[in-house]
Amino acid sequence: MSDQPNNEHAEDQYGADVAGSEAETNATADYEAFMRLVKENEELKDKALRLAAEMENLRRRTARDVVDARTYAVTNFARDMLNVSDNLRRALEAVPEEAKASGDAGFKALIEGVDITERAMLTALERHGVKKLEPVGEKFDPNFHQAMFEIPNPDIANGTVMQVMQAGYRIGDRVLRPAMVGVAKGGPKTAAPEAQAAEPGPINEQAEKDA
Repeated sequence: MSDQPNNEHAEDQYGADVAGSEAETNATADYEAFMRLVKENEELKDKALRLAAEMENLRRRTARDVVDARTYAVTNFARDMLNVSDNLRRALEAVPEEAKASGDAGFKALIEGVDITERAMLTALERHGVKKLEPVGEKFDPNFHQAMFEIPNPDIANGTVMQVMQAGYRIGDRVLRPAMVGVAKGGPKTAAPEAQAAEPGPINEQAEKDA
């Protein structure tokens, strides 16, 4: 009896096993390629998100820098103009009271001219964002005030600004020149804000029942 059929069957089985092995190998390779693509896609997505976030941060920083440049561009010039304004004010304060009361028309016109010039200069600075500080009665703030002396007063809260020796100014949110001030000493401490009363609610109502 010939064994050829058995050989043919063995060959067919071998061929099937080889084909199955090749198919499994191809499937594994395809799966690995797919996973590599998924990973690369996730990495590209992450890079895109990071780049978008960086661009948004850059846009915000640029917008903020533009606003700051517009707001604070005149800082040095404004500070110099304040010195000029101070000199005009000193000139006015140096005029003796009897001279002011003399009634001399020319002298009176000169005083009025200096006064108008000072006020016009401060008005122009205000249009460019320069604001005068009005600290009297406020709590001393080292960011905007410079303490020159202390004024004993037991009736005024400790650290309250009571007197201004030289006017201070700010531009935008920044101090242009601190106000030189005298502050109260010896009075009560600044009162702390009262604790906010608990609002009625399920938890508070339950606590009241348990009490």
